[in-house]
Amino acid sequence: MTPSARAVLTLVRAPAALSVPGDVLAGAAAAGRPLRPSTLGTIASSVCLYWAGMALNDYADRDLDAVERPERPIPSGQISPAAALTVAGALTAAGLGLAVLAQGRRGLLSALPLAGTVWAYDLALKPTRAAAPAMAAARTLDVLAGAGPGGLRRALPTAATIGLHTGILTALSRHEVYGAPRAVPLTSLAAGLTVGAATFARGRRARPADRLTAALCTAVYTAGGVRAHAVAARTPSSLRVRQAVAAGIHGLIPLQGALTATAGRGALGAWIAAGLPLARRLGRKVSPT
Repeated sequence: MTPSARAVLTLVRAPAALSVPGDVLAGAAAAGRPLRPSTLGTIASSVCLYWAGMALNDYADRDLDAVERPERPIPSGQISPAAALTVAGALTAAGLGLAVLAQGRRGLLSALPLAGTVWAYDLALKPTRAAAPAMAAARTLDVLAGAGPGGLRRALPTAATIGLHTGILTALSRHEVYGAPRAVPLTSLAAGLTVGAATFARGRRARPADRLTAALCTAVYTAGGVRAHAVAARTPSSLRVRQAVAAGIHGLIPLQGALTATAGRGALGAWIAAGLPLARRLGRKVSPT
């Protein structure tokens, strides 16, 4: 049976990909690269690889989801395991192909490690202690893809900041089904505050207009994270943990906007952050977790 479009969109958590373009744009801004058509191609490649990872995640977790999340597309019968694996493979191929179209051999050299990290995480690393570092590495590589080969050193602090946020969030997400020890959301709360403070400090070196944008985006990022993670720390149930994880995924958007503004691209940073309301609204229809 051919799966419905809604089943596929749910499988890949389609709206959550709104958190992806900001990685590439923040990396390009940090490296001082102008926005070119190749940047859009790199974004499209990253979105495809993100969706591939989501589909592959459900394929790998199909037996576990049958017990813990029977409403997911595979255990509910909306899509077969073979179809989910096909979607993951097709999106990976599309992501690599778009990377080549965007930047040729250089694009492929950036996209291959990212694709490899995604597949390694879903098929081997997720149940291990390497899960959070692997996801952090994936987001870090995504930012560096936007920086390009000549801008890796300049973009590394931005990439590391987004990677740290992602790694802590991944550690929290392991407790979405059964709830978490209180120390876990407390750790993610402390990490979010640290990331926010560091980003705010970096923004103070920017031009006044960019500094203002960076400060506003940082405030949105910090406020959203503090609220959701503080609730999860007070009541670390599965529901509160899932809400905190969703808030963290959406929080990537203002964080990317703030980091882009600190690199002197305040207008672009504001444009990135403006995607947050849409991401939240769509996240109510298709869960990002």
